[in-house]
Amino acid sequence: MEGINVSKHVEVPGDPTKTGTAILETATATIQGFGPINKIHQHLCAFHFYGHDMTRQVEAHHFCGHQNEEFRQCLIYDRPDADGRLIGLEYIISEYLFLTLPDDEKKFWHSHLYEVKSGVLFMPGVPGPIQRQDHEKVAKTYGKVIHFWQVDRGDTLPLGIPQVMMALTRDGQLDQNLAQDVEKRFGVSFDEEREKRAYMEGPAHGIHPLANAAGKGIHTQLREVDCKSVESVPRVFV
Repeated sequence: MEGINVSKHVEVPGDPTKTGTAILETATATIQGFGPINKIHQHLCAFHFYGHDMTRQVEAHHFCGHQNEEFRQCLIYDRPDADGRLIGLEYIISEYLFLTLPDDEKKFWHSHLYEVKSGVLFMPGVPGPIQRQDHEKVAKTYGKVIHFWQVDRGDTLPLGIPQVMMALTRDGQLDQNLAQDVEKRFGVSFDEEREKRAYMEGPAHGIHPLANAAGKGIHTQLREVDCKSVESVPRVFV
């Protein structure tokens, strides 16, 4: 695929963090709890593309935590270091939960089977045998991704409307320049990992035909409407 721009890290505008701010953050960190963040237990690297434009592909670093065996949620950054920008989030659910969704909702969710079996979804720094224990489960799941920050076009701040993102579903979709860049930086081989994951299986009922935007494009757009006021809401007295 030609013409895809690999996103480069752009500095966020603003003054450097001041010493006083850093001291305050250190103090609050020793007092407060961070329950939701502390549940994060794994780092997954994969690729997303805009639901309406496959030529716009983004490297996505997922930091995930399980809510239970059927549901996990992930914060998505454009890079895995301390300067990474929070660009989106993903919810990952089991096939069982996916099948309970209304049909109009299913189109927002993508399958993970190809990402897993092709080797392009991986855990940086984690030995292959350990990764594959979890990937066997992920291959059977579905994900819903929203990106808030369009880093691929060089935005220095999160501008515009949040966008529904999709994931790769077959060979020939992933930009090879982007793939080779990630393989080089993280010391991985997608082709080698593909061979080792050949045995993995997807959802028990196969990939649902309404998933992956039902094979079509999907674009988040803004529409102005009348805002419901407090006065228009009936009051209930008990």
